[in-house]
Amino acid sequence: MPELLSQDDFRAALKDAIKGREAANASFSQAWADGRLQRHHFARWAENHYHYVGPFADYLGYIYGNTPDRFTDAKDFLLQNMYEEELADIRHTDLLIRFAEACGTTRERIEDPNNMNAVTRGLQSWCYATSMREHFAVATAALVVGLESQVPTIYKKQIVPLRESYGFTEDEIEFFDLHITSDEVHGERGYQIVLECADTPELQQRCLQYVRWGAEMRFAYTRSLYDTYVAPDLGADPGSDGVVMVEELLGSA
Repeated sequence: MPELLSQDDFRAALKDAIKGREAANASFSQAWADGRLQRHHFARWAENHYHYVGPFADYLGYIYGNTPDRFTDAKDFLLQNMYEEELADIRHTDLLIRFAEACGTTRERIEDPNNMNAVTRGLQSWCYATSMREHFAVATAALVVGLESQVPTIYKKQIVPLRESYGFTEDEIEFFDLHITSDEVHGERGYQIVLECADTPELQQRCLQYVRWGAEMRFAYTRSLYDTYVAPDLGADPGSDGVVMVEELLGSA
């Protein structure tokens, strides 16, 4: 049986669970950062991303409902995160739609679930299932540590070319700038909740498994965007990210 890890060792293990699975290294992210995409590729990204991040407050709401009242800090964090997604100065999804419209698509296309691909649909479904069914610490590990905590690294890599290579204005890319800041805070608070509330060896190990799965899901989602929308224009990705992921998935089986 595994032993209870110290908080320092558990935090290191959570970070290790993401390594080799970072969405920032997937082919779509790499093409974005390298300046190889066109605006219609970003439009397809936005049409998919809306259906992953659009329900994020819903995912958090299910976690909130599964969190016992005595975990006040965790519940407060979940409420604050939901508020920032939906009720703060401007809805995050409205900022995403602003960017998408600058790329040539429309609100109607973005909101239409027929315009997301199968892998995006799978990621959305996994987020719903995890938030509804899992212990609140496990669900927080999956969605906040495994998924949300990656966002600042991804967007820091992508926002510079949006300005310098692709010619977007600051208003058009506010979605990315906002999340670089907010998700650093969310990611750290998510780590703290998991470190404090996953207080048995079994819960710790389940958190680690769900962080791995979450990172794998986001990597697969990001790669699928390249394969579906970019490869027909630029050709198959010359990199090795698919090989890396196959090796990782086999290793975790």
